[in-house]
Amino acid sequence: MSKELAGCFAISLAGHDKGTVYIIVDIDGEYAFLSDGRIRGLENPKKKKLRHIQVIKRKDETIQLKSNAGWKIINEDIKHAIKVYIGG
Repeated sequence: MSKELAGCFAISLAGHDKGTVYIIVDIDGEYAFLSDGRIRGLENPKKKKLRHIQVIKRKDETIQLKSNAGWKIINEDIKHAIKVYIGG
């Protein structure tokens, strides 16, 4: 897996957070760093093995635009993107 997955949605498949939706912040080797904007913010992402998540190759438009423009992405952007993705 490559760095191009940063910004994609992911669902936890194992652990106490099973079923939780996150956004991939970074990938390093066999680990993904995940944020939900609430408990696991951008300043303290969750480190999880790639085999323990299901990557959804879909990105939020707002986060993608901010990232491409070089603007800072904040926890509120992550929370909003996940809320829209879930449909709530």
